[in-house]
Amino acid sequence: MTTNKQQAAVIGAGIGGMAAAYDLARAGKEVTIYEASDHVGGLAAGFKEPHWDWSVERFYHHWFQTDEHMLGLIEELGWSDKVLFPRPVTVMYDNGEFHPFDSVLAALLYPGLGWGINKIRFGLVGLYLRMTNNWQALEKTTVDEWMRKWAGSKVYESMWEPMMTGKFGEDYAKVVNMAWMWARLHARTTRLGTFEGGFQAFADQLADRLQKMGVDLRLNMAIQKIEPAVDGRVEVVTEQGKSVYDQVLATTSPALLAKLAPALPEDYLQGLLSLKSMGAVVMVLSLKHQLSEQGYYWYNIPKSAGFPFLSLVEHTNYLSPEHFGGDHILYIGDYLPQDHENFDLSKEEILARFLPHLAKFNPAFKPEWVKKTWLFRTRYAQPVPLVNHSQNIPAIQTPLKGLYFASMSQVYPWDRGTNFAVEIGRRAAGMMVSDSQA
Repeated sequence: MTTNKQQAAVIGAGIGGMAAAYDLARAGKEVTIYEASDHVGGLAAGFKEPHWDWSVERFYHHWFQTDEHMLGLIEELGWSDKVLFPRPVTVMYDNGEFHPFDSVLAALLYPGLGWGINKIRFGLVGLYLRMTNNWQALEKTTVDEWMRKWAGSKVYESMWEPMMTGKFGEDYAKVVNMAWMWARLHARTTRLGTFEGGFQAFADQLADRLQKMGVDLRLNMAIQKIEPAVDGRVEVVTEQGKSVYDQVLATTSPALLAKLAPALPEDYLQGLLSLKSMGAVVMVLSLKHQLSEQGYYWYNIPKSAGFPFLSLVEHTNYLSPEHFGGDHILYIGDYLPQDHENFDLSKEEILARFLPHLAKFNPAFKPEWVKKTWLFRTRYAQPVPLVNHSQNIPAIQTPLKGLYFASMSQVYPWDRGTNFAVEIGRRAAGMMVSDSQA
């Protein structure tokens, strides 16, 4: 079918890619989305058992009350009444015990900080980071250096160093810049939000809205190559053949874009390949019984405590087990270097490592409680921002005419998540619309 509309392709049906497609379609473009998997949602996608009413995310996700881009898009779509904000209990590990740490009062009572000057310094540092907007100065130093200077080594080693080591490993924990920590403390809230039915329900509803707007959504269609076309447009190659577009937006990882678009200039390619990131391994279990008798939701666990994982999250202490046919849903997650053995071990091998530790959360736990397990892995989960990282961010408009790039590696100084996926996806779409009108 011949059309006079400008044609745009979006590679990736994650939340950012679909948000971009929404704006491109509203601007009058004919939009095609290519997605390699059989579902939409990207890293926020979920799965569902036949007896569940709601889906469960493969990698646990939340919204914060300050997530203006995500919540703004939902409001535009008319779905704000489907957003829920329960208030679960998050706990920190100290001296063999877990203590609530999700409010000012809980922080004051947390024994890991001791008393007196340490708690005052902790409070003042937190207040400063919430008040200041000058992240550019903070990116010139590391979290390790800045926190030791201003919060003190005792506070840093009790509170933030375990998180840094857990998220970035021994290789990167001491070299991540302070703007990353600023972003986490500056904008996040203790209230955690989700969508009625789960994140997959949101993604599916957004995909349905896009298709009703005329967007061509092509699942199970991996891109093999992106290259310049002879007429100044962009050619997209799949197993099914070649298609040419006026503009293409890639929402892949930087490494994948470098592989797909070798025609990019060498300096841009090297910039993509130089970006560092941590992977994630998440095991999900459905249990016959509640694990946390106290009703705790999120356990933050320092690697030094000897657990073979970073966090344990009891999803059904956040959302009712009734949504999941009475099953109790448990996440066991970790950020790991991309060459870690957990990316190659079988599900059964990883489960055998994890199970003995669950009795530390509930002495009554028995392996027979486990009804079913799932294992999800991605080598691109947590970008690593080094000192002066703003100088390393790839431009959204690539040097290849008509090719644009929007990924979680570019939302800096903000941390990855669906809120900033929406922001950068819509920002890229705005640039594409403006450029096509110039």
